[in-house]
Amino acid sequence: MKRVLFVCVENSNRSQMAEAFARMHGQGRVTAASAGSRPSGRINPKAVEAMGELGYDLSTHASKGLDEFNGQQVDVAVTMGCGDECPLVLAGQRVDWKIPDPRDMTPEEFRGVRDLIEQKVTHLLVALEGDHDGHPGTDPTA
Repeated sequence: MKRVLFVCVENSNRSQMAEAFARMHGQGRVTAASAGSRPSGRINPKAVEAMGELGYDLSTHASKGLDEFNGQQVDVAVTMGCGDECPLVLAGQRVDWKIPDPRDMTPEEFRGVRDLIEQKVTHLLVALEGDHDGHPGTDPTA
């Protein structure tokens, strides 16, 4: 089973939603986690609401620090375009998605970011399914 780590600064919005989508769409095929370089310690209520609209209870998640994953091997480490790096995480592949921080967006704009994350996670899962030789079959940054 492939291991994927989603990383952003606060681990309260983007990376949490990405983890949720990976769990929803990759159930039984991937192990997903998320972390932040400077975790806020809470999940943004807007993210909880936006994911709740899709039937996922994000309130069961916790905002975690990247330190928990230092030295651990993952197949793919995905950063959210926030300039974060995770040099101590041992990743077979590193991908940076340019996703705007939705923290201060309107609910409609927030949903747009949520939907973009779902699309990117879905593409990543397809790429990982095609990965038989350590290299994804399609571009996971799509």
